[in-house]
Amino acid sequence: MNAPSVDIKDMLVAKSSLGLVFDPKDSNRNLFIGREPSTKVAPDDCVTVFDTPGGPPQLTLAGNENYYYPSVQIRVRNNDYLTGWNLLYDIMVALHGRAQETWNGTLYSVIQAAGGPAFLDWDANNRARFIINFNMQRR
Repeated sequence: MNAPSVDIKDMLVAKSSLGLVFDPKDSNRNLFIGREPSTKVAPDDCVTVFDTPGGPPQLTLAGNENYYYPSVQIRVRNNDYLTGWNLLYDIMVALHGRAQETWNGTLYSVIQAAGGPAFLDWDANNRARFIINFNMQRR
């Protein structure tokens, strides 16, 4: 089973209208997992998916259908406040409510936004950063 961030990254790449590129060999890469890139080596405008604490796993009586309740946080960094917020909103629409989908061998029963896009801060280079959290059920 992959880290949830890997599967969410694949979902975002598959939604071509978002324009997100993960391939480390592509100079247009703008999607990252686990670590937001520094300014020296990465684009100003990017999206990063972080694995965050979720709920405890469910143990069923049979013991063979354990459900896991992880969560991820998605952070958008952008030079333009409104462009950044709009991208995160589009990501929310692309992920919220997805259900009964299998990605990389893992069944996602449901993905749910824990809230809407939220402004986090202005980073040291005066770029707006926004976040949203997603809870999910998977097995």
